[in-house]
Amino acid sequence: MSIERASPLRTDPMRTPAAPRIVVLGAGPAGAAVARALAMLGYAVQVVSDWRRFDAVEALSTRVIEGLRHANLHRAASCAHGPCVRTTLWNGVLQTLNAEFLVDRREFDEALREDMRSAGVDVIEANVRTLQSSPDGHDLMIETGDGPFSLRADFLVEARGRLAPLMRDATRGPQTLSLLNSWDGQPGRAACAVESLPDGWAWMARLPDGRCYWQMTLDVACAELPPRNELPAFCARMRHAPLASDFFAGDTDTDARLYARSSTATLCGRTGADNWLRVGDAALAVDPLSGNGIFQSLSSALQAPAVIHTLLSCPERAPLALRFHQQRIEQLFTRFARTGRDVYALEQRWAARPFWETRRLWPDDEPSQSSADFSQLVIERAPVIDGDLIAEAEVVVTPDQPLGVWHLQGVPLAPIVEALRKQPAEQVLKSLDAEQARMVRHWLSAHGYPQPSA
Repeated sequence: MSIERASPLRTDPMRTPAAPRIVVLGAGPAGAAVARALAMLGYAVQVVSDWRRFDAVEALSTRVIEGLRHANLHRAASCAHGPCVRTTLWNGVLQTLNAEFLVDRREFDEALREDMRSAGVDVIEANVRTLQSSPDGHDLMIETGDGPFSLRADFLVEARGRLAPLMRDATRGPQTLSLLNSWDGQPGRAACAVESLPDGWAWMARLPDGRCYWQMTLDVACAELPPRNELPAFCARMRHAPLASDFFAGDTDTDARLYARSSTATLCGRTGADNWLRVGDAALAVDPLSGNGIFQSLSSALQAPAVIHTLLSCPERAPLALRFHQQRIEQLFTRFARTGRDVYALEQRWAARPFWETRRLWPDDEPSQSSADFSQLVIERAPVIDGDLIAEAEVVVTPDQPLGVWHLQGVPLAPIVEALRKQPAEQVLKSLDAEQARMVRHWLSAHGYPQPSA
């Protein structure tokens, strides 16, 4: 028999008793960013999350570190190793590219929890056993170390990543599987690498303490994929690929721990309603080849607090807020899908093999970037983030920004673009100060407008 009891809530004397209670499911970068921001807006926020059940490491770019700091997840940002060298062997070409940072996910996840707690967020280590949702709220039964108990939420944020229940209306890319191997090797400098293979590709990393990681991504229907009990031996053979053998200095025969997981690109058809919202990988999960997993999670999460605050405090704007969130999730998914497609297309040695042929054609044949043409700019009314809320404003729609650009650091663009169709740039920009004018001139030039004179 399950025991129900009221869950403890940290209270803030500045919060009103009637403040909506928000439960966030998941404590990864997306869930943490949303939870912390909502707590700073005065909401009572609880996060429910279990610990990651396998050892893992991830690579972060400089812009991800900046995104974490922008979300006030400073402890998480500070636990990264690096910058370290990233080597690629793709289409037979060996390159050393831009530096990346490596994070141990267990250390990273603990830092995210501390960042949330510092903002007054209640973090509950638990599994969700049942979830019943209605227009009136959400009833959860969760399992902790002390047994089961119930939670009630007025608003629910689904941020459990790829583990979140998949909705029936989801769009999926090619069915993809990732096989992660980890083992303890010799200490050395932190580094990471990527290598293309006939039926997939491998990502590898080494932490300073000697922990080694190798992950192969391949098609679920790969003819070379053996039965489950033969996967360790299969991975051991694959780790003898040229770059992996060199990267691990011959230390590839060590017995490795194995974890298999889906890495299929997935987009939810509906990402929110009046009392719930999906963020991060629970809303869109991209192909890991794009190298932007945590970046896209943060991108979808940084906008979510304004969407949720609007739904709760200005319900008359709900359609606007939900449209804003849905459109941006879909745009992120399409952009990252095309990025992955273009990287797959660079590998020509095995272009006719099923893995590569499928992925260099998905999701479409539209270009990732369009040529700049000032005559194609369109002014429309669209939802935007205005402070802590979603509002509507005139934006400039460009081929590369189909959802529109509202302003450049406080300078509205729509009036400027409209005026430039009737007046010379010198006349239009004269009301701006020198720095604003320089910034706008640069933007105009990048979008096909003849360079205005100073």
